[in-house]
Amino acid sequence: MSGNKADIRLRLQRALLHSIPALVLAGFVSTAAFAQDAQSQTQNQAPALAEPTQTQSATPPAAQPVEPETQPAAPQQTPAPAVSEAAPVQNESAQGPVDVAQPGEVPAETLPHDLSPWGMFMAADWVVKGVMIGLIIASLLTWTIWLAKSLEIAAAKIRIGKVLRVVEDARSLQDATETLAGSRGTGAIMIKATNEEVDLSRGALSKAGAEGLKERVTSRLSRIEAFSGRKMTKGTGILATIGSVAPFVGLFGTVWGIMNSFISISEAQTTNLAVVAPGIAEALLATAIGLVAAIPAVVFYNVFARSIAGYRHTMGDVSAAIERLVSRDLDYGAYTHSQRVSVAAE
Repeated sequence: MSGNKADIRLRLQRALLHSIPALVLAGFVSTAAFAQDAQSQTQNQAPALAEPTQTQSATPPAAQPVEPETQPAAPQQTPAPAVSEAAPVQNESAQGPVDVAQPGEVPAETLPHDLSPWGMFMAADWVVKGVMIGLIIASLLTWTIWLAKSLEIAAAKIRIGKVLRVVEDARSLQDATETLAGSRGTGAIMIKATNEEVDLSRGALSKAGAEGLKERVTSRLSRIEAFSGRKMTKGTGILATIGSVAPFVGLFGTVWGIMNSFISISEAQTTNLAVVAPGIAEALLATAIGLVAAIPAVVFYNVFARSIAGYRHTMGDVSAAIERLVSRDLDYGAYTHSQRVSVAAE
């Protein structure tokens, strides 16, 4: 029996010795497996923390199967009529501004298509038309006066300049009279008037002396100068009137056109530019025509005023030269015998 026990112990010892490596190997294998499991768990937790949105976005599909259960509920079906009734209200409110704006719409056939000066004139109110026609007539009158007075003043300056040169170069009144025989203009009229006064005063020279003749000649020449100056300024007053009144007439047309624009706005109940613009354009056209009539009139008036002033100055020089000739002839006794020479004049 002892032998059997010893034999069993020996076998057990051998079995233990043989099983130790297996146990060690199993321990290593179990350790490696545990490490792999821990690593896989950490990898699974990291994506879950890094991608929270994916899990959140994934949750709604999970809730979708619940919808069939909640849809049959009665409280959720009751708001449906309210929503259907609110929809027409919103549509009516959306259509409301369109209905309000419809009265302000202007038919296309009533809008002016021709915004040229002639088209605006034809579409203007009768008052604005009258203003424009009056200003156009004033403008035509301005240019007519400018043309006529320019030719008149130019011709008068040429004639008076010729007389001045002859009188200044003459040695006596007789020489000037003979040189200007057949001449026309204010200078020739002065020479003729001087000769007439000398002839009328010949008999009084021996009694009253020469001073009376000089005074009478000076008086007649001054009257001729004044008459010629008034004649030359004839027509320039119209230019002054047009230049001062035309802007105000144009302003009247402007005010009237703007009034019509406001009336159109009130009748159409809109501020549409197509309704407002024609009246304003007509008003501005009236102002423009007023300026076209006034500006040239003022310029021409100033030009004529300077030209006439120069013409009067030249007439004064001619008058002074004639008085010198008369005084010289009196000193030399040229009028003691009867002699008369006249020149043709206007």
